[in-house]
Amino acid sequence: MIQIEEQMKRLATLTGVMLIATAEVLAADNQARPARKIVVSLADRKLAVMEAGRVVKIFNTAVGAPSSPSPTGSFEILNRLAEPTYYGFGRVVPPGNGNPIGTRWMGLSVKGYGIHGTNDPNSIGHNVSHGCIRLRNRDMEELFDMVSVGDTVELYAEHTADLDGIFGAVKAPATGVPVSAVVAQARTAAPAAAVNR
Repeated sequence: MIQIEEQMKRLATLTGVMLIATAEVLAADNQARPARKIVVSLADRKLAVMEAGRVVKIFNTAVGAPSSPSPTGSFEILNRLAEPTYYGFGRVVPPGNGNPIGTRWMGLSVKGYGIHGTNDPNSIGHNVSHGCIRLRNRDMEELFDMVSVGDTVELYAEHTADLDGIFGAVKAPATGVPVSAVVAQARTAAPAAAVNR
């Protein structure tokens, strides 16, 4: 009996050490990547992943319908779910092809809103959601792997010079191009009316 108790204590100690080591590795991994920010232009129905002021990737989206607009402002990613279950409008839809939020969900710090996939890829590029930001499932899966809980999400209804540099009249910047360089290029290469919509 004493021998079993000693083995249990050793196992508990070993488990504790392994949990601490795992937490340290995860913390170091999160610190290795600079924080990323998601910027959404509701008017353009596009989402950009930004890192240190540079565009990492741009995705096409669907945004809120006129009767259920997407919120605007600065938020955070609160949670991330792979193969989520949909709960809404009096129904529950398990993961799978019929799930209206697709294969991934990222909840925002504004209650009831998130960024997610879709079972209706033809909705991308339109103002049709209940306020959430939708992406094609394959795009949402890629985005899901690019950002973390705590990353900032900024949703804009109106154009700004920075948004025009990311999404606007000029061609979207290639990966790694600073937004300020694109905005400056747009201002010198195009008439003011084409840049400031």
